[in-house]
Amino acid sequence: MITHQSPLTAPRIPVSFEFYPPKTDEQRAQLHRTAARLKAHAPDYVSVTFGAGGSTLSYTPETVRALREQHGLDAAPHVSCVGGTRAELGALLTQYHALGCRRIVALRGDVPSGMASFGDFRYASELVEFIRREHDGFFHIEVACYPEMHPQARDAHADVRHFVAKVKAGADGAITQYFYNPDAYFRFVDDARAHGVDVPIVPGIMPIAQYSQLRRFSELCGAEIPRWIGQRLEAYRDDVESIRAFGADVVAALCRRLIEGGAPALHFYTLNLSKPTLAVLERLG
Repeated sequence: MITHQSPLTAPRIPVSFEFYPPKTDEQRAQLHRTAARLKAHAPDYVSVTFGAGGSTLSYTPETVRALREQHGLDAAPHVSCVGGTRAELGALLTQYHALGCRRIVALRGDVPSGMASFGDFRYASELVEFIRREHDGFFHIEVACYPEMHPQARDAHADVRHFVAKVKAGADGAITQYFYNPDAYFRFVDDARAHGVDVPIVPGIMPIAQYSQLRRFSELCGAEIPRWIGQRLEAYRDDVESIRAFGADVVAALCRRLIEGGAPALHFYTLNLSKPTLAVLERLG
């Protein structure tokens, strides 16, 4: 059972950062600035997302290579079921193997509007099995999980069962969707452990920089913004500096409680920005 306490300071634990693949020169410059700044915090690894329906099929490998070669970061690509045939995903995995990537984030992904169906794999558990079969022992496989339930899950119990299936298929660890209620994470971990899951479950952390954007993301992914946090953010209106300072305080307090409660690491969703994540890390000491 995880213990839930709230310390004044947080001991150092591993961190990792998520980036998305840039598509323009301006976005590339932004990513490189962010990577250079966050590298100072010695992340265990960084991950690179995969666009809906394979929309960044070429951008993701390019970004992984740049982060590895230009910044010396251990870059872990996201690989999604959506929009890829067995042969295409096999070729992608072979490419990452050749690049020296030892970690993969295996996801189901979302079918974008106008797209008829998934590719050859419908569930992340099938993709995990495929990676194990084709490259067994080479890749460390991370999967996703949802402390507040995947928005498309039938119910919370079914959602846990789907997560257990991914672990049984061969996942080595999991990264959660972001959340602001630590009890949701602790409860999810307890439920997973009760089902025999023993892999690390790393909380995903979303720094708060802009309320309208956060609200939009949260509506899409099913992450709950606690009422008291939403009301405070609403009250700041266009006061960007106050929103960022309040957000950093809230997220740092969340991280402290997660660390003291037994979280094995923290995975930050950076949105390719350094300042919101750095503000949280600075508050954690």
